[in-house]
Amino acid sequence: MTPGSEDPRIEVMYRRDRAWAFVAIVVLWLTLLFVFFEVLPNTGSSGVTIALVIAAGLVLLFNTASIFALVRHYHEDKVHLYGLDLHYIDEMKKSKR
Repeated sequence: MTPGSEDPRIEVMYRRDRAWAFVAIVVLWLTLLFVFFEVLPNTGSSGVTIALVIAAGLVLLFNTASIFALVRHYHEDKVHLYGLDLHYIDEMKKSKR
């Protein structure tokens, strides 16, 4: 049902997904850093600042780790994952002809 592992479209799809995953990480980091530095002057106390640092750090840590785990999983199983996509894309193209 899945195209062979030699199908170059699998690698193209994987690389594109990997690039978008890393773009998402960069956007997340930049967004949280921007919000942190914009909110920092209005925090009022060091306790609030510490809570913001811990919360933002945990969000960044867990989201970054999850994206890396996702990319690793996609790399390990890309023939199956993208092969299924390609199978159905090819079937849709055939049915439109």
